[in-house]
Amino acid sequence: MEKSPSTIQVIDRSVLLLEAIAASNSPASLKILSAESRLHPSTAFRILASLIENGFVERDNSGHYFIGRKISRLANSVRRGIDLREEARDTMNQLRDEIGESINLTVREGDEVIYIERATPNRMMRVEQIIGSRAPLHVTAVGKLMLSELGDDFIRAYSERTGLKGYTKHTLCSLEDLLENLHASTAQGFAYDNEEAEIGVGCIGVLIHNNAGNVVGGLSISAPIERRKDEWVTLLKRTAKKISERL
Repeated sequence: MEKSPSTIQVIDRSVLLLEAIAASNSPASLKILSAESRLHPSTAFRILASLIENGFVERDNSGHYFIGRKISRLANSVRRGIDLREEARDTMNQLRDEIGESINLTVREGDEVIYIERATPNRMMRVEQIIGSRAPLHVTAVGKLMLSELGDDFIRAYSERTGLKGYTKHTLCSLEDLLENLHASTAQGFAYDNEEAEIGVGCIGVLIHNNAGNVVGGLSISAPIERRKDEWVTLLKRTAKKISERL
């Protein structure tokens, strides 16, 4: 009897099958995939069944296999992230040089923002976000704007899910206070983080849209709270508009 593969073996064998499917110009039969991956047909069948269940593979009426739509969605997501970073990087650097503070590029994933790019100044005292780090939506300037875009029903559900955890004494932990802040921020087209995520740090955030008008990310300036200037809002909006036009 064939031994059950370890977790790593299952991943390796899944990759072999996905690559075999991708290499085929048309939906491939189990026999072909078994031969291409050098897996026993029963093993290939079980792994393909799991891949189908998870949306990575699909099967047509003839019983032939092809790449699932979930992989296409994931690939498109990666592509969008790469495009956004590439289109934003030079304008972020220009804004950093103009104001001498840190510029952050973020996207939303679920109830959090993820920092995907940054431009930091060459100075000793600066605010620096790590690429790949995350923060709850309600404690960041961009995150609050993204929350507002999703509507009051989403905001209420978010409040229930997260409990609006406080990170500093300035965090908006009340649903009423958060809604009031979000509505005001949306009306003015930008948002502040007034030491809500970290004491001593103040941020200004705006949204980035694609050519269809959909929110694809956010741009923010992070600085020590005593150095933050309201006149940066115009510069930040201008930079976000340039990035949106490129998209």
